[in-house]
Amino acid sequence: MGHALNKVLKDFINRYQLLQGKKATLIPGWDCHGLPIELKVLQSLKSKERKDLTPSALRKKAKEFALKTIESQKASFQRLGVWASWDTPYLTLNPEYEAAQIEVFGKMFLEGYIYRGKKPVHWSPSSRTALAEAELEYPDEHISRSIYAAFSIVDADKSKNELVKKHSDALSVAVWTTTPWTLPANRAVAVNPAIVYALVELEGRVLIVAKDLVEAVGHKLEKDLVVIGEVTGNDLAGLHYEHPIQDGLKCKILIGGDYITTESGTGLVHTAPGHGQEDYIVGMREGLEIFSPVDNAGRFTDEFCEGSFAGLSVLDEGNQAIIDHVSKRDVLLLEEKYNHKYPYDWRTKKPTIFRATEQWFASVEGFRDQALEAVRGVQWTPEAGEKRIFNMIEGRNDWCISRQRTWGVPIPVFYDGDGEPVLNQQIISRVAEVVSE
Repeated sequence: MGHALNKVLKDFINRYQLLQGKKATLIPGWDCHGLPIELKVLQSLKSKERKDLTPSALRKKAKEFALKTIESQKASFQRLGVWASWDTPYLTLNPEYEAAQIEVFGKMFLEGYIYRGKKPVHWSPSSRTALAEAELEYPDEHISRSIYAAFSIVDADKSKNELVKKHSDALSVAVWTTTPWTLPANRAVAVNPAIVYALVELEGRVLIVAKDLVEAVGHKLEKDLVVIGEVTGNDLAGLHYEHPIQDGLKCKILIGGDYITTESGTGLVHTAPGHGQEDYIVGMREGLEIFSPVDNAGRFTDEFCEGSFAGLSVLDEGNQAIIDHVSKRDVLLLEEKYNHKYPYDWRTKKPTIFRATEQWFASVEGFRDQALEAVRGVQWTPEAGEKRIFNMIEGRNDWCISRQRTWGVPIPVFYDGDGEPVLNQQIISRVAEVVSE
């Protein structure tokens, strides 16, 4: 229905312009690449056929499927009476179109708008690929297994704050997370210097919690938390705590940003630079390790705890294993279900994760202002459309453009023996020439 509405509305406009004596020709086109087509092909095959399918064979089948679907859609639009140049459409799978895309990629790369980097991206374990924000949906009914945990501070006796020093033997920071599976990648706890933190007694421990959240945390734990003093975020910054998973690893308490609030949680944020955007920004600023021990299927690797969690799905049994582990280490304070919006792969309808991998990104920083000025120069109908697209461009972060799939236009980059990308104008021109043939 969406495609039909699109074509019919365009037909209205073109026919009206023709009646005004103008030349108005609709050139129809189809986006022929991407995961939806690849999945359709794979779903049509038996298990053994999928296993034996080579990348080149998959691309051939995907092309055949795309061309067949184009003919079917074209016939439907013609039955609707849509007037267009049906014999000369543009198809993104045509060699000359693919070559043009490669040339544009090369130009953007050489001008600094495209770069390769390791940072957390939305990753779909079900599709085994990175996803852009536009490929996500956020159902309201998702339920996460959230936990409250206590990380023991190991050097409170060196603090300049007398209250912190006084309780050094029992002091812990309380954190809350909806992704317990990211705890192996924890590399810091972040605090907000503008927040007042309270020291509260809890069964032999002295917990640090945001003052404004003491009552809420006490209610969750079903305990009356007694406040024995107050400190600031700056008083805590620089102290170290015992890692909740890995023996012998000491991590730092550091200053975070405005994203740390007292709206929920504890006011102290578990920070895993390999599994979150804000965590990554803080991690880069502080020189933290970008650790992400998760493979492309969403399973733990053997990079921690001597591989004892390797192969476990982080969204299922791996999550449970981490919760059990911190419980045995007397780190767990509380586990509860938490209903909230969570990113899902819009194609497979399965939850995604944040995972740090080497990807290619496009940045709009070099031409954001020009793009916004162009938006202002367009007459929008309805007018609300201008605000929507303006806000989208204004807040646009770097866009992950690489995909770990088979059916699409390849990124025209070679890599040297050290794994570093090699790309110049000669390579771009030659690859585009070969693709266009």
